[in-house]
Amino acid sequence: MSSPFTLTIDWLAFTLPAGSAQDTMQMLGGDWTKSNTGFRGYPASWITTSASRGVGKLGTRAPRAPLEVHVDLSGGIVAPWPSGKVRTVLQWILKHDGHLTRLDCALDDRNSCVSLSTIRQAIEIGQCVTRADRMQRISSRSIHTDTPSGETLYLGSPHSQTLLRIYDKRLELQSKEREEWQEYGIRWELELKKDRAQVCGQVLSYLEETDWLEYIVGVLRGYVDFRDTRRDEEEEFRYRAPLLEWWLLLTDGFKKGRLVVEKETQTLTKVKRWVSQSVAPMLAVIYAEHPGGQAWLEKQIVAGKRRWNNKHRGLLKKETPSSAKMDAGGLAGAPSQGGEGVS
Repeated sequence: MSSPFTLTIDWLAFTLPAGSAQDTMQMLGGDWTKSNTGFRGYPASWITTSASRGVGKLGTRAPRAPLEVHVDLSGGIVAPWPSGKVRTVLQWILKHDGHLTRLDCALDDRNSCVSLSTIRQAIEIGQCVTRADRMQRISSRSIHTDTPSGETLYLGSPHSQTLLRIYDKRLELQSKEREEWQEYGIRWELELKKDRAQVCGQVLSYLEETDWLEYIVGVLRGYVDFRDTRRDEEEEFRYRAPLLEWWLLLTDGFKKGRLVVEKETQTLTKVKRWVSQSVAPMLAVIYAEHPGGQAWLEKQIVAGKRRWNNKHRGLLKKETPSSAKMDAGGLAGAPSQGGEGVS
């Protein structure tokens, strides 16, 4: 039986003082598209997306530093990476004198061994020992059905180099109608920025992947601890008070957890939504090209059918029997009126 505790690297952002946009995109992988707009003050930019709504952006050619390259990769891009790729990318960044600007590490209590209400109550009565001075609670619910769609506890300031988010990942994914929502529980998400992101990235780049969990739990406990104390007790005593039993069990569970690659479950509906949101504007540009835009698109659809692999065929098998028939029958010279190519 696998551990109910997991670690996922959920966000990565970095800056290279001198680099090549093409080399960087090649190292990161994915399909990148030149953007018509700038990004974070960089006039030249590229964008990549994933079916799970992950977004990656790359900017360069800033007048103040023409060779500088900056990259932001959201969780939907980084979370599906194997830990070996994360480590390779971190090593590549550091080899090129890069500086990490953000690194998110998500520790998931997938069985919700400790409820969000237990954590919140411990903070409210002063059992949370931390350098952070601020706790913010944000909850949301549907206006139409009055059902809760999520609650998040924030420890720390969004302007500081460390911010801890604790929230019900299962409830969040369920409200978004994600198929894998039952696989999650309470998430403890450390957002590290600037120097703290750099130090964490340096350690992960040379640390054996089997030791990542223990290290990240150490980072978490260096930021927050839950002890059998009260807010009005002396500071020295608060930091030496016994750990709460649930916190000891939880962090020990995290240490014995596993590194995971978040599954990017694809369906034809998700692919259609991704095409509509991310690709359709560029397709419209090609279509408007005179005189052969439409003919070129049709040619690419036919050619794309020949490049299908098991992933593409699997998408069709999840749909209606008519879609499966189309997969077996194929496209004969022109796109079928009843089917869609997936590239």
